[in-house]
Amino acid sequence: MDPKTPLRLRLIGGFALCEGSQQLGIATGAQRLIALLALRDRSVGRLHVAGTLWPDYPTERSLADLRTALWRVNQSSERVIVATPSFLRLGTEIEVDVHNLVAFARRLNQGETGPEAIDLDSVGLDDLGGDLLPDWYDDWLQDEREGLRQIRLHALENLARKLSVFGRHADAIQAALTAIRLEPLRETAHRTLIETHLAEGNWSEACRQFQRCRGLLMEELGVEPSDSMRLLLEKGPQAGRLAGFPVRPAPPYRRPDANLRGTFDRSAAP
Repeated sequence: MDPKTPLRLRLIGGFALCEGSQQLGIATGAQRLIALLALRDRSVGRLHVAGTLWPDYPTERSLADLRTALWRVNQSSERVIVATPSFLRLGTEIEVDVHNLVAFARRLNQGETGPEAIDLDSVGLDDLGGDLLPDWYDDWLQDEREGLRQIRLHALENLARKLSVFGRHADAIQAALTAIRLEPLRETAHRTLIETHLAEGNWSEACRQFQRCRGLLMEELGVEPSDSMRLLLEKGPQAGRLAGFPVRPAPPYRRPDANLRGTFDRSAAP
């Protein structure tokens, strides 16, 4: 292959390593080596890699398995892993979806970032809502998966807020819903969706979402939503009735002042 052909590594939703349009066939042990180096995103000692990937094996055997995995990777492409006698790291020219997602999340976290400084569509909802290597059950992957899950949740909420500010309410709602699907009991995700409905002027949708959140929290945790969520709906039309708040009685009817009656009464003589 042309050495300039781009390499792309996908870890969200499942493992895939592509060179141009061709997906490379990588053995299972070699896949785990590549994934570990990609998630560490730095040079890692061979002993650490061997002990992490084969924790139940003696050091000599785990190092032998590491050499075998490295040889298998190099059979597919020598550009994937950079190796020295003591350290390994992922090739610097490989595009990794996790790295793109983390960089995107960091840009979203910058409060002053404007539409000209960030492409809000550079990372899709499939990546933001997808799981890291969902079919793998390695112990070393659990912390990586949880860390990325938190990054994705915050990124989805921030993305929804920014899309709403730019008037893209439909896209903002989808981003907030993705965060809720990722973690149904996350109150800030529900709050973000409620804020988006309110920004669009849909009070009834906001109130219905509050009730959904309230039902989930009560059923699963036995707690009410926070007061800050209730305050979001305090000023809305019929907020008390739609959101489950105590209904305030309507003020008594007052007949219009005689001097103003003609203004509103078409039957009044000029």
